[in-house]
Formats: sequence, structure tokens, C-alpha cells
Amino acid sequence: MNVEIMEAITQIAKDKRIDKDHLRDILESIFLGMIEKRFGTTENFDVIVNIDKGDIEIYQEKTVVEEVTDPVSEIDLESARKIDPDVEIGEEIVEVIDPQLFGRRLIASAKQNLAQKIRDFEREHVIEEYKNRIGEIIIGDIHQINSRGIYINQDKTEVFLPRSEKIPSEILRRGQTVRCLIKEVIEDQKKGRGPEIIVSRADKRFLIRLFELEVPEIYDGIVEIKAVARDPGERAKIAVESIDRRIDAVGACVGMKGVRIQAVVRELNGEKIDIINYSSEPEIFISRALTPAKPIKVVVNEDEKMAVAVIRDDEISLAIGKGGQNLKLASELTGYQIEPLRESEYEKETTVDENVSVEDLHGIPEGIKRKLIDADILYAHEILEQGKENLVKISGIGEKSAEKIIQIAKQYVETTEESSDVENEEEES
Repeated sequence: MNVEIMEAITQIAKDKRIDKDHLRDILESIFLGMIEKRFGTTENFDVIVNIDKGDIEIYQEKTVVEEVTDPVSEIDLESARKIDPDVEIGEEIVEVIDPQLFGRRLIASAKQNLAQKIRDFEREHVIEEYKNRIGEIIIGDIHQINSRGIYINQDKTEVFLPRSEKIPSEILRRGQTVRCLIKEVIEDQKKGRGPEIIVSRADKRFLIRLFELEVPEIYDGIVEIKAVARDPGERAKIAVESIDRRIDAVGACVGMKGVRIQAVVRELNGEKIDIINYSSEPEIFISRALTPAKPIKVVVNEDEKMAVAVIRDDEISLAIGKGGQNLKLASELTGYQIEPLRESEYEKETTVDENVSVEDLHGIPEGIKRKLIDADILYAHEILEQGKENLVKISGIGEKSAEKIIQIAKQYVETTEESSDVENEEEES
């Protein structure tokens, strides 16, 4: 029996990544199961597995008695002395189990049980391994495509690329080698197919990992990726910052003659990528994020995470982008809801009246506007007359808010005064 079982082990576990300790545990549990089925108990049995020698030994401990009432735990003196001539009544003796006692049916069942336990172990091993590799890029070969997605062979393990995680514009074919990011491991016991390892080419982290592979400065931590916004296969925006003033973060990502960024673009099926320098100043960061458009002015409301970007009339379409894509990505990248405003509309709004009303001031939350009006502060110039000292006395307006209100009001009043000066000069001439 030992030979048959060990041959089964060699065949089944040949290509499995199972260490000796785990294999020993599996085998011991198999044989204890066989003993349980044959004798009804395992209490007085020992199983010793020697993986290196390919040997399995089963021992049964019995008590020597005059008359046997329980053959599983007792042995008569005559039989016991065949094992140990010096044994006496009441002593314990160890008997080696004859393999023939189990029978071929039980041996066949043990082989099946062994195969199942090895599959279970392999399943647990795969779950643990890939859970630890989430966020890592892998390379595999496509072997099946169906309506759900794409199945990829990766190092003797099957991973799954759902249609929602592939780049929409690309066409992948069977036999093609492809790179993906390990996104998650789904353990669905009901399916009976083992864990499902989900990979992605549309995830933001895939873009980040590709830049880490192509740009040594990012991998080494000299250049840091601060934020990413992505519309897979279409356009992406990435904000970078260098911790070394001698290193140009954008230049490092682009590479000599664009070789680095082009490698990433090719992998992403031609996805356009805007790389910008990160700034902790919201106005500057938002202005850069709207590239290829160049805002004339950005008014930020940090409390509400909103911003108004004043754009030249001939660049408004660039700022918004096809289907609002550029604006959406800029908002996602910066974390601010950005409202584009034509330069002509902005000038019209800021020069209508010398006394610009509080209600017309962009960038001040409606709740704060109501508090100002309730305090009988109705126009921009009245905000400046009150100053920060009086504004903070209004309930619900702190120092930071007061400074921002004054800043916004000042911008409107200065614009109005400049327009008035121009008009007066024209009249005099």
C-alpha cells in the first residue's frame, strides 16, 4: 500500500508548489482518515511520514490482556509475545499495521482524497500568493476570450481580465502576450472553480506601475506621482513632483526625445497622457491641470472645493475637451469642481457696476453670502471697508474664510476700478 500511495503522491504533487511540511500534514490526515474508516477511532494510532525516503509507517498501541474484548485497543498475551517475548499482562505494546488490512477500495479512496487535499492546498496557496501581489504588474498569454472577458495564463495560474477592466479601444487576441495589473482576488466557494484572480488594464494603478517601470527616478523615489486621473484608452493626466531640485520631474517622465512616455502610450493603446508639475497652491495646480488650455485666472473656494477658471474665449473648447473630458480629468486630478468661464463673460460680470453685489461674487459659498447680506454688507467694496477685523465678528465666518472673502472682493473691485479708469481716459480724449 505504501508504494501505491507514494506513487500517487509523486504523480499528483509533481508540479505543485507544496513544501515538505505541508505535504507531510496532508498525508498524515489522509492516513488518519483511512484508520478512522477501518477501525472507528484514531486514538491509539500513530502515523509517521518520511517524505525524503518516501516511507509511511502506521503504528497501533495496544494493552496486553488475558482475554481480548476490544481488538482495536487490546491484544492477548500469546500474540503480544510474538512481537516482544518479554512483555507481560497490563503492559503496552506497539504493533505495526499490516497494509493489507485496508483493502484496495480504501486505498483507491485515499488516492482520491489525496488529490482533493492537494487541490485545496493549491487553491489556498494561490489565494495567499496573489493577495500579497495585488497592485503588481504581471505578464501572461491569452488563452480564452468570451462574453465575460479574457482568460490569461500566468505562470501556470489562470487570471481573468473582465471586459470592464480592459482598455475599451484595444483589440486583444488569443495567443497574444499581455501585461496587466493584479487588482483583486475573489474567493467564491459556490462556483467550485477556486479563487478568481481579477486583473486590469484600465485601473489607475496600472498607469502608475508602467511609469515606475519606465522611469527609474519614480522607482527610486526621486520623482513622486502625486495624483492620477484617467479615461482608459483616451486620455490621462498625471501630476508629478521631484524631491531633488536638480531633477525635472516632467522631463524625467517624458525621457530623451519622449522615449519613456511613448513606451507607456504604446502599452496603453495610444492613450494621450498629460504630465504636469504638481503644486500645493490650488490656483497653480488647477491652472496646470487644465492643459492644453491656459487659464487667465483661477478663483478658488477651498472650503467648498470649487474653483472658477477664467479662459480665453478661443481656448474654452480646449479647456472643456471632447465630451467634457479635459475638464472632468482636471477636476478629478485636483479634487476641485472646476467651472470654466469665458474671458468675455468674466469681464462683463466684473464691469457691469461699480458696486458689484455680494450675490454676484464667484467663489463665495451661498451660505456665507447670506450671512454677509444679513449683516447689511451688500457690495464688494463694503466687504473691503469692513476688513477682516469686522468680518470675523459675523457668526459662522472664521479668519480663513474672511481672508478668502476679502481676496475675492478685492479682485472684483480692482477690475472695476481699472475699467472705470479706461473709460475716463477715453472720454477725456
